Amino acid sequence: MTSAETGGVTGTQDKDYNLVWYVESCLSNALRLESYIKDAEREKDTEVAELFRKAQADSRKGAELGKELLRARLNHR
Repeated sequence: MTSAETGGVTGTQDKDYNLVWYVESCLSNALRLESYIKDAEREKDTEVAELFRKAQADSRKGAELGKELLRARLNHR
């Protein structure tokens, strides 16, 4: 048996909560990747550093897209 939170407990509908969570996760990932990049650079591993830079850019892009959606939805309430 599963229970579904639809906003009764949190006061925020799942789809909106999920969008907020997604933005926070993308931003948190971008921050975490910064330390991974520094670790790779310290070891002079440019291949790994570049991989993490690309992943960080993707996380930033995801956060920006999510923030745009949030902004649009909050402005229509």
